[in-house]
Amino acid sequence: MCIRIAVVSNLPTIAIWDPDEVTILVSRGTHPHYLIRELHAILTVDLGAPDHPGAGLTCFCGTPLLLPDELTATPAVGAHL
Repeated sequence: MCIRIAVVSNLPTIAIWDPDEVTILVSRGTHPHYLIRELHAILTVDLGAPDHPGAGLTCFCGTPLLLPDELTATPAVGAHL
């Protein structure tokens, strides 16, 4: 079973591993740079996923992991936030 990534509110840290759901929970609103670093550390150090520099995030089975759209969406030019 591959790892999933889910966005949640009110998480006390950037990201945590939920073994019961086979999911990494990530805090909504975290800067992408810090989020990617934290996800990489959880995947490679804590879960033993392969570390292939430049290949993106991978599950411990080797399958590439995709971030939820909410984390990768960029606001439209001129959008007021």
